[in-house]
Amino acid sequence: MQRSDPTLRVQALNARYRHHAASDVLAHALRDADAGRLALVSSFGAESVVLLHMIAVLRRDTPVIFVDTGMLFAETLVYQHELAERLDLRDLRIVRAGKADLHSEDPARVLHRSNPDACCDLRKTRPLARALEGFDGWITGRKRYQGPSRAALDFFEADPGTGRIKVNPLAHWTPEDIRTYMDENRLPRHPLVARGYPSIGCQVCTTRVADHEDPRSGRWRGHDKTECGIHFENGRIIRQGETA
Repeated sequence: MQRSDPTLRVQALNARYRHHAASDVLAHALRDADAGRLALVSSFGAESVVLLHMIAVLRRDTPVIFVDTGMLFAETLVYQHELAERLDLRDLRIVRAGKADLHSEDPARVLHRSNPDACCDLRKTRPLARALEGFDGWITGRKRYQGPSRAALDFFEADPGTGRIKVNPLAHWTPEDIRTYMDENRLPRHPLVARGYPSIGCQVCTTRVADHEDPRSGRWRGHDKTECGIHFENGRIIRQGETA
């Protein structure tokens, strides 16, 4: 069945749930016809456990997509395995770049040094695009406090490139909200957070962050890059300070 214009659906969803709490937004999105069939995309990073726990409470058979780039920290892979078991996630889908693509485009595994955007496209964006085929939208953990490019984030967005809806239940949460939820539900932290990694991506592109620095400053340090490319706006990567 052909779905209506995603922009109109997003407007209706934001109006319908504008004053709801995060867990209510997620609960309604999982069963609202305007949102359609959804998957949670999770990096199993520093704050991922919040949405993963909400999904486990609300509907643990929701598809959870984890993109394994082949360059993640060992700690992330262990954390992913432990959380999936602890939360009893019933439909975890681990996706990776195709071997032929890796051999053709980055046989020496050094693409991240010369062109991190191309590396993210190869290892994250394209595998995720394939994994999302058949879904009407996906759930993200993005929040307004994460930077200027996310400052006006709504609960629901329309992706003009794919027609899918992105659901951001935690859009209005603060770092304190995240910590409080983890504490109240006794959720395990990613082990690298205590070692100075408040935002965690691939090992080759993530560094420790000093107390006075922005939490995402350790990602792609030294490059004019702040997004992995999974979150595109109008077909291009949005960097800090840019608008779509």
